[in-house]
Amino acid sequence: MVMKMFNIISILAKYIFVFIIYMFIFLIIRMIYLDINSLSKHENFKGAYLKLLNRLEDLPYKLNDSYSIEEEISLGRNNDNDIVLKDPYISKHHFRIVKDENEYFIEDLNSSNGTYVNGERIIDVKKLTYGDIIKVGNIEFMFINQE
Repeated sequence: MVMKMFNIISILAKYIFVFIIYMFIFLIIRMIYLDINSLSKHENFKGAYLKLLNRLEDLPYKLNDSYSIEEEISLGRNNDNDIVLKDPYISKHHFRIVKDENEYFIEDLNSSNGTYVNGERIIDVKKLTYGDIIKVGNIEFMFINQE
């Protein structure tokens, strides 16, 4: 009787283990698909843009996946910004990015909590390069320049 119960538990454990492995593989394939899908949206995109690194579904407010940077873009809590974040850690006018002679520069606009580029708080204007991570509050963007 004990041996029969052990065999049933053993078979059940095998099926549960196989199910967990298949679910893990499915989740990895789904993540790869979502990453490729989000990158393909910008294949025909010329110029520079900010790519949101946070998961949209984890944010308590609405944000776009990416923001195009033409000549200038600003971020803050106030409605006159190009990117409006209703986040208590974001100042009314937090930062702006300006294009000058085909190069992009970020400037903190005296925000309370600061603007960070690659983990370093910026005090003055800083030149942005491809792949720079811009962090404000709990939000992170990657600077992409395809020019």
